[in-house]
Amino acid sequence: MKATPKTLAGTLDRALRQARVFYFCGADEAGAGDAAALVASRLGEAERVDLAGADLRRDPLRLADEARSTSLFGDRRVIMVNTAGDEAHDAVARLVADPVPGWPVLVVASSATDKSRLAKLLTDRDDALVCVSYPPDLAAITATARALADAAGVHMGSTLAQSIALAAGLDTRVVRSELDKLALYLDASPASPRNATEADLAAIGTATVDDAMAPLVNAALGGVTERLARELPRLAAGDINPVGLLLAFERRAVQLAALAAKAGSAASLNQFLDGEIQARRVFFRDKPDLMLQLHKWRGARMERLLSKLAALHRALLTDSQGAQLRMQQAIVEIARVSAR
Repeated sequence: MKATPKTLAGTLDRALRQARVFYFCGADEAGAGDAAALVASRLGEAERVDLAGADLRRDPLRLADEARSTSLFGDRRVIMVNTAGDEAHDAVARLVADPVPGWPVLVVASSATDKSRLAKLLTDRDDALVCVSYPPDLAAITATARALADAAGVHMGSTLAQSIALAAGLDTRVVRSELDKLALYLDASPASPRNATEADLAAIGTATVDDAMAPLVNAALGGVTERLARELPRLAAGDINPVGLLLAFERRAVQLAALAAKAGSAASLNQFLDGEIQARRVFFRDKPDLMLQLHKWRGARMERLLSKLAALHRALLTDSQGAQLRMQQAIVEIARVSAR
C-alpha cells in the first residue's frame, strides 16, 4: 500500500487492519513525523519501544525479535524505528519474511524517498504501508496552520496563517510550537476561543524566530568562511540554542532540496527564484543566499548533507550535554565542503 499525508486518512482503516510495517519517508521530515504520530495515535495505548536504524544495521535480527517479544506487563507494544536512508533495510526485510505475526512497526526514515530500497521492498505488499511526504508547499502548510490554530481555539485569517507558515520555514513542527505559544499568550482554548492579530504574532516573536540563526546557517551552507568566523563564537558563547540551530539547518536543507528538484536543469536560477518569489513561496530577502547555496548543494552532495543532519539530530537527542560541541563540529565540516 502507498499513501501521502493527504491520502493517509482514507487508507488508514485498511492499513490498520492489514499492515505489519508502516514506513514514512520523503523530503518533508516534519510531514513524515506527523503522519507517524497519526498512525501511532490510531493504534491506541501501547508500550513504545524505540530503536535506531544504526543499531538495526549492526543487528538486523533485533527488529523481528522485538516485534515478537511480550511486554513485561502484558501490554500491547508499538515498535518505533528512527533511521536515515536504508540503514534498517535488512532488519525490515527479515521482519516481513518472518511468518510469525508481531507487534506493529513504524519506521520513520529521514533523507529517504519512495525510490529507496526499503520503499521498493514494502510498496507492493498488502501487509505494509509506505507513506511518502513530498516537499511542502505554502498553501498546504498555511491550511495546516489554520487547522491547528482552530483546534487550539485560536481564530485567524489566511494571511496571518501564511505569515506563520513562512516564518516557520514550512515546517509543521515549528508551526505547531508557535501556535502553542500563541494560544498560551492569548489564553485561548477550544472552549474559550480568541482572535489572533498581527500584533499578537509580533508579541510572541514568530516573525523573528530564525533571525539570530539565519546568518550562521547562511554562512555555513554558503561556504562564506569569513562570515562564519564572526558568527560561530555566538554558538560557543551560548547565545544560540544548538537544537534550535539544527532545526534551522534542517529547514533550509529541505527548502534547498525542494528548490533544486523543482528547478531541475533550469538555464537561469535567477529567473527561477524570481518566479518563486512572485508566487510567494520564497522570501525575497533570502534570494542572494539561496542562489549561492543552490549552486553548491545539489545531487549527491545534498543527499549527504541531509543524511549528516539526520544523524546529528539523533546524536543531539541522545547526548544533550555535548550538543553545543557536536553542532560546532558539524557546522565547520559543512562550511568546509561548501567552500571547496
